[in-house]
Amino acid sequence: MSPLQVFVYGTLKPGECNYQRYCAGFVVGAQPAVARGLLFALPVGYPAMTPGEGSVHGVLLSFASPAILRHLDELEDYDPDRPTSQNEYDRQQIEVFNPALQSLGLVWAYLMTPEKVRRIGGVPIRAGVWSAGRQPSTGHCLSSQSGS
Repeated sequence: MSPLQVFVYGTLKPGECNYQRYCAGFVVGAQPAVARGLLFALPVGYPAMTPGEGSVHGVLLSFASPAILRHLDELEDYDPDRPTSQNEYDRQQIEVFNPALQSLGLVWAYLMTPEKVRRIGGVPIRAGVWSAGRQPSTGHCLSSQSGS
């Protein structure tokens, strides 16, 4: 069975606040990756990615067990049985690339609708790279806080 792969671009990246709790110990591989999309800093202290023509830089995490999705779905406030409008993020399969822009295939990622980003007051991150260290401090990272 091949590993389950998830593209992360926010608090689930290695070194960010939710990696240790949700990913460490479950990850069997990690590599830099790029996805097509737009990245936004949200006033709540974590980012959101939307579909778009820009580049979002993150990490492709590989997990041995698909059961990890239940935990990540909980963090991202995603329930596949709810309408998209009731989820904070929508889990979708997207194509990702290595830094040389060679395809790494289709993987899972958590995206937010552009409408929701506007409503929350998201600010574009033109460089396509999010790091908590470069964002205004929100005090701490809560376990219930989203942020692929």
